[in-house]
Amino acid sequence: MQQITQDIENRSFKRCYLLYGDEDYLRKQYKDKLVKALCPDGDTMNFNRYEGKDIDIDRVIDQAETMPFFADKRLILIEDSGFCKSGGEKLADYLGDSSPDTVIILNESAVDKRSRLFKAAGSNGRAVEFTRQSEETLKKWILGRVRKEKKNIDARALENFLEKTGDDMMTINNELEKLFSYVMNKDTITADDVDRIITVSTSSKVFDMIAAMAEKKQSKALDMYHDLLVHKETPFGILALITRQFNMMLQVYELKDDGHSSSHIAKAVGIPPFVEAKYEKQLKNFTYSRLRKALRDCAAADEAVKIKGMNPELSVELLIIEHSGV
Repeated sequence: MQQITQDIENRSFKRCYLLYGDEDYLRKQYKDKLVKALCPDGDTMNFNRYEGKDIDIDRVIDQAETMPFFADKRLILIEDSGFCKSGGEKLADYLGDSSPDTVIILNESAVDKRSRLFKAAGSNGRAVEFTRQSEETLKKWILGRVRKEKKNIDARALENFLEKTGDDMMTINNELEKLFSYVMNKDTITADDVDRIITVSTSSKVFDMIAAMAEKKQSKALDMYHDLLVHKETPFGILALITRQFNMMLQVYELKDDGHSSSHIAKAVGIPPFVEAKYEKQLKNFTYSRLRKALRDCAAADEAVKIKGMNPELSVELLIIEHSGV
């Protein structure tokens, strides 16, 4: 990230930037900074944007070879193409001898680091990963936003806020905007303010649902699941979060079993310490074999829908029943 900032400040741009990772907010911030720096004042003559899985790479390369019109650089932005997982070989070949007058930005949520395009982007430009930030970094960022609004937030309110939002910066940003609007005429944000206005993230709701499953509170777990569906969460999205939670818990379990400290585990797994602490607490209700079975059953639930044609809502419901029964 610092390298991108230096490139912008020095007006010394690489021919390619690959922005990837699961921290969408930061990826968007740095994508926007690059676009603004390369195409100031909304220059549309020298800017081409492509999105999705059906991008014509030959057309992209033709555009990349076009000289910029009364500007230093031409910019091509490619988003969510999947080329860094498959299908990007031709673009990878082109990056080895691309036009020095064109900058190509690849903005991808998922990549395969073994792919030719990923390697070509790194060797011919910058490949920058945007990961979830540490608890300390998130708190500093939130406090900076609070100070910018000329307000204060007490320690308990800050902890409460992060407990509810999780570590996704896009969610945090949106919830902060709601909170600032709610406390418009107050100087200090309290835990009560947070409780009244902040929406619990879907990830946190799924975490609580898994806690109910672990405690064999089947009715509660199913009620939580149905509530998520009522609020327009998809069964596939819920299953993905359940799988992610069980996978994280298994990693924490294995590292803890190997004798690693909580701080080391948080860093190794890539989660804030407060999230790691929640996982450790929840693991008291799980054995290693139960976690392994849960992950196998998550994969089976996904297969039941995609291959066997089972109703998605029913598939996830059966998974919850299986792991919350007595």
